[in-house]
Amino acid sequence: MGRSPAAVHADRVIKAITSGDPACSALAASWCRSGRLHALDPASIAPSLRLPGAEVAAARERLGRLLGVAQPSFDRLIAAVGGVGCSVLLADRDGVVVERRGAPCDDTTFENWGLWTGAVWSEKFEGTNGIGTCLFEQRAVTIDREQHFYARNALLTCTTAPIYDERGELAAALDISSCRADLTEGFARLIATAVSDAARAIESENFRLAFPQARILLAPAGERAGPALLAVDRDDLLVGATRAARLALGVSARTLAMPAADVMGQSLSGGDDIDAAERAVLQRALARAGGKVSRAAKHLNLSRATLHRKIKQLGLDH
Repeated sequence: MGRSPAAVHADRVIKAITSGDPACSALAASWCRSGRLHALDPASIAPSLRLPGAEVAAARERLGRLLGVAQPSFDRLIAAVGGVGCSVLLADRDGVVVERRGAPCDDTTFENWGLWTGAVWSEKFEGTNGIGTCLFEQRAVTIDREQHFYARNALLTCTTAPIYDERGELAAALDISSCRADLTEGFARLIATAVSDAARAIESENFRLAFPQARILLAPAGERAGPALLAVDRDDLLVGATRAARLALGVSARTLAMPAADVMGQSLSGGDDIDAAERAVLQRALARAGGKVSRAAKHLNLSRATLHRKIKQLGLDH
């Protein structure tokens, strides 16, 4: 009589932990963390950890504004994948599922799998899995079926992307999970793209709402780094930066409140130029006045003659 698939899977994981080199792949490293660091047994059939409602409510409150910002992206994702046997989940940085959506006809299935509000999907409790491994490695991941640590999770395919807050700190993870045996590789790639795009949209909107009085600039960064946004105040001083912008430009607590041009490497070689600053003020005033000197002078609280003199001194075309 042959051994069960669960037993075969557990043996394969244990062999990788005991004899494999965890440095050979990210998956092997995650399995080793699960088995060695967290002392989990891949053959365990214990149900997933579920938190009581009060603790879930507290986790939702800690996410604050970001939870509300995520709702439109949640709606779009579930509209796209809910009808094909997928569940959309949002977990906090500790792996606690604070929001979950799916087609009502699939609710019983996903609840039985532990893909439900209040479940804890950190590596500490579930071993290698989409949410937990994404949060630990702080990158988008797909954990496909037998790549899961627990044999009881080996029918799931989970695709997850991290979400960072306005301070560039890890805040949450967005996940689409499926337990369909016929999930194709091509559709899995589409899911991965959708999850990453939604996570970026949530980060961007959350960042804009965090700095409502600032101008938002797009900084140069790699395509996969996420939204590289800078928040700049009325004096062109940097007041905020997303994680991608911090990584791309080396932004730190020390460089916040620096001129945005300096941070982006666009400062003038001669340092601050008073004439240039005054020229910019006059040009903006003239633009707002449609080129009318008298109207611009009134806006600047200057006499028409004084403004004419400054325009001539600064060599402005008029």
